[in-house]
Amino acid sequence: MAQNETPIILDETEQKIINIIDAHRDQIIDFAKDIYTHAELGYKEFRTAEKFANFMKDLGLPIKEHLAVTGVKAYLNEEKKDNVSLALIGELDALRIPEHKYANPETQGAHCCGHHAQLAGVIGAAIALTNPEVKEKLDGQVVLFAVPAEEYGEIEFKNKLTAEGKIKYGGGKCELIRIGAFDDIDLDIVHHIGDKDISVGSNSNNGFVSKVIRYKGVAAHAAGAPHLGVNALNAASLGLSALAYQRETFRDNDHVRIHPIITKGGNLVNVVPDEVVIETLVRAANKDAIADAAAKTDRAFRSGAYAIGAQCQITTMPGYLPALSAEANEEVLTAAQIASQSSKKDYEVVKQDTTAHSGGSTDVGDVQHIQPVLTFNTGGKVSGLHSVDFDIVDDELAYIVTAKIFALSAYRLLKNGAAKAKEVIENYHPIFTKDTYIQYMDSFISESTDL
Repeated sequence: MAQNETPIILDETEQKIINIIDAHRDQIIDFAKDIYTHAELGYKEFRTAEKFANFMKDLGLPIKEHLAVTGVKAYLNEEKKDNVSLALIGELDALRIPEHKYANPETQGAHCCGHHAQLAGVIGAAIALTNPEVKEKLDGQVVLFAVPAEEYGEIEFKNKLTAEGKIKYGGGKCELIRIGAFDDIDLDIVHHIGDKDISVGSNSNNGFVSKVIRYKGVAAHAAGAPHLGVNALNAASLGLSALAYQRETFRDNDHVRIHPIITKGGNLVNVVPDEVVIETLVRAANKDAIADAAAKTDRAFRSGAYAIGAQCQITTMPGYLPALSAEANEEVLTAAQIASQSSKKDYEVVKQDTTAHSGGSTDVGDVQHIQPVLTFNTGGKVSGLHSVDFDIVDDELAYIVTAKIFALSAYRLLKNGAAKAKEVIENYHPIFTKDTYIQYMDSFISESTDL
């Protein structure tokens, strides 16, 4: 809170929440740093999930584990679950950035998107909310929810899990919706690391579908008999060039982003490449633009195969829905102001610019389409997200303030008969039911092979 703003008068429970979290500051920061230096990738977050689960067990909370492979739910108030159920969500996974100074050498993962700060915030909130005097003031259920696979990478690995029947969707929250893990939740609070000190509310983001393009050629001696081969790498190169020429056909306000990588380019330098694999996401701001860009992507990659005489197999899977903009919730905003004024530093609290749009994507958008989601961001980082130079430089802001906002928001929404939470729920109009969401997602699943 800025120094010229009038301090907010705290009630007894709010002061207790602040005091409890401050008293456990070192424990919360140690938890965050342990996760930060042991990053794991999506649907592989076994150590991270176990650490979160054990923490909740130590607080005496009942838990559910192995949801969508690694997801964990802990329940604070089982006896009040029929009133309002509020989830505090933290994401388990990291990015594959092996050059990062804190990259996990076993997984090559690095928390360059700050998900470890979310988890620190959730466990910090759990410490405060499990205090008996605080807990009795909460007229509803609180679910401490650690969710997998928000970062949509390793598409072939996720498609393999799908083929094995372990998941159906690549995004963790998407899969959790499908299996019913959000069925007992009415309202969610989510957090992300941002550029400002503290911001409340959310802007819109792109949605996407994922694609794996597999070119099949014919191997031959690359120097002695190249005329006997069919070069899959040449087919892929032409496909990538054709894709690049689509750029002028996309409307600026659709925010189309297509960013392929080659995950396999051949086997040996002296053998004509007979298999090349490309992964890409096809992103846009709305479902019609996603469908248009996806069709043009397929057409471009198929053209490369046709020109060379290779085969082209394209596997398409649903990704994320576009995230929706949402105004700052007043209870979360007040919680942020209280958290700021309880700090020794002068953190500025602002409302998020809801007119802004990000070309990135998050599966938070999928949850927004079926139930209300309240969002806040905290800073404390340097460099951009997904960057090798990303780092946390303010533990207080990234971890402790985050925990306070989670806990204070839960209290303010659930006190007095959960009146404020009920107000949010009553004013929300879902875009999908769970069943219509699943139907929509399944409509994207396809696999085609062209000669």
